[in-house]
Amino acid sequence: MKIIVADESVDGRIVEELRNFNFDVYSIAEKQPSLSDAKVLKIAFERNALLLTEDKDFGELTFRLKLPNKGILLIRLDKFEEKPMVAQIVQKYHDELVNKFSVLSNNKLRIRE
Repeated sequence: MKIIVADESVDGRIVEELRNFNFDVYSIAEKQPSLSDAKVLKIAFERNALLLTEDKDFGELTFRLKLPNKGILLIRLDKFEEKPMVAQIVQKYHDELVNKFSVLSNNKLRIRE
């Protein structure tokens, strides 16, 4: 089963849709709200999980501080109604997102090494 850690900033509809696609989703909002970003990143790394977030601070943790991770998808969508489609993107591109820093914005997915 593919494992996802959803940061507290991730909309609950995205978590629900990912579970409908049979992803094992560890939701920070449900399990450990108010954790620091570094601790969230550590949980995702220890679970060997892709991290989903809407918090761009994870870019700094990844690139400047070089904290280890198994992949991060930064969700930067303008329209609230577009958020449920994130689960479809994750389902389709999951294997390509692993060990990468990716940004999903306005129906465009950018995957960085």
